Amino acid sequence: MLNLVTRTWRDMILANSPSAADRALRMGVASWLTIALVGQWIFACYIFIVYAIPVAGGDFALTRLSHPITGYVESDTMGNVLYFSHVIPAAILSMAGVLQIIPALRQQYPVLHRWSGRLFLSLGLCGAIGGLYLTWGRDSRLSDFGAIGITLNGLLIPIAVYLAWHYARLRRFAVHRRWAIQAFLLVNGVWTFRLYLMGWYIINQGPNGNTKQLDGPADIVLSFACYLLPMAVSGLVFWAEHKKHTILTWGVSGIMMLGSIITLFGVIAATFAMWMPPIQAVLAA
Repeated sequence: MLNLVTRTWRDMILANSPSAADRALRMGVASWLTIALVGQWIFACYIFIVYAIPVAGGDFALTRLSHPITGYVESDTMGNVLYFSHVIPAAILSMAGVLQIIPALRQQYPVLHRWSGRLFLSLGLCGAIGGLYLTWGRDSRLSDFGAIGITLNGLLIPIAVYLAWHYARLRRFAVHRRWAIQAFLLVNGVWTFRLYLMGWYIINQGPNGNTKQLDGPADIVLSFACYLLPMAVSGLVFWAEHKKHTILTWGVSGIMMLGSIITLFGVIAATFAMWMPPIQAVLAA
């Protein structure tokens, strides 16, 4: 894995980068990818320890230590199956998702890229449908108003998944790459929301514009920003790559570096404030 990350940095920053602005942009993208890879794998470990191990051992009630909105409910067989089939595959999405957009992996292992990509898009689509059902069919939400942002996220995922798959089948790989990245960002919207929310709490030393129902003004803004903001930034990166304008490239490079810093801060905040406590509780049980 270290060799893969090293090669990613080398290929993205040095290869075919005639200008300092191009190198800066690629460094910003590579930085974000590295941070996202670490954050996603921490999240995958959290899911594995808090959900997968207890379920494999038959101790379903232990998963309640993660304090889900509506988790395991005795006698609700269908709801429990949908719940765990929604949560546990997220570990696979987290382990494989970032790897899909690393150039070195795509170039060196194209077959692995294709099949893991199919798996990612399939699980992402199933996760979106399952998440929408859990939110509105099982009432796994804190408030109607607070669930609007994540609902739109779930509705956009099938569109991005279809377009990414469609253009891959047409072998229009440049367009496929754009939609695959948008699908990746949408599928990971809930993960990004956790980063933004915990980072916001740390900055403010507590809630500020937040409520227990996650329908405060800050909650609403973050629930939309967690996927719309990364999608907008990725659009700027594609635009800068296409325009080849030095000032524009430098500007987008700065945005990417800022995004990397925000993501790093969010990963640290979510790890210690949201993911570590349930991990410790499960391991101590």
